[in-house]
Amino acid sequence: MNRFDGKTAIVTGASRGIGLGIAQRLVDEGAQVVITARKKEALDEAVATLGGPAHALAVAGRADDADHQAETIARAIDTFGSADLLVNNTGINPVFGPMVELDLAAARKIVEVNCLAALSWVQQIYKGWMHEHGGAIVNISSVAGTKPAPGIGFYGASKAMLTHITQELAVELGPTIRVNAVAPAVVKTKFASALYEGHEAEVAENYPLKRLGVPEDIGGVVAFLLSQDASWLTGQLVVVDGGVTLTGGV
Repeated sequence: MNRFDGKTAIVTGASRGIGLGIAQRLVDEGAQVVITARKKEALDEAVATLGGPAHALAVAGRADDADHQAETIARAIDTFGSADLLVNNTGINPVFGPMVELDLAAARKIVEVNCLAALSWVQQIYKGWMHEHGGAIVNISSVAGTKPAPGIGFYGASKAMLTHITQELAVELGPTIRVNAVAPAVVKTKFASALYEGHEAEVAENYPLKRLGVPEDIGGVVAFLLSQDASWLTGQLVVVDGGVTLTGGV
């Protein structure tokens, strides 16, 4: 399939893991992608994985830096001619433990990166391209935002906020811009490694599909939501979890 021929996608946090899996799927379906992350070396390796500069452009910077956001969008348009698709994948969770003991400075940073930065990316791409040309946006939420998630409760709260932001934006930006969200369970990435390393089989046993997710599982769903195949979907949260929330898990 070449659902994204002539389209340019920006994927944040895409030097590895879920973001890179999403970028790869979009390239496989014809898109040119602009990927962001903090470390230039890792981004350069990701560009090579994606097929080189004919298919991908890397822009290093912090996801919550407004100047970086503006530069990325401008370079996408200058290099590939458009900025049609946006995937807000960057997220952080620097703390683990009960919320009653949560360091509030860490909490503020979680909201800044997981929620406000995603909103800022939407604001900037709206002004820079989508206001006149339309587009599609997917925000990466989490199953931790759908129910209590002990140990990562504030991360889950930030993802619940991101889901609500998604819904509000969908109402505001229709009909020419669609905004949806995806809520993965545990996906085998460096970001989630503390949740399964050393006991993966035990964790996977709680999943009806008896395995943890891989980045390709999320990439396929995101590609669908960005494509015209989902042209009557907006403001939705698609849970991609191997069935674990059916059993009471997160």
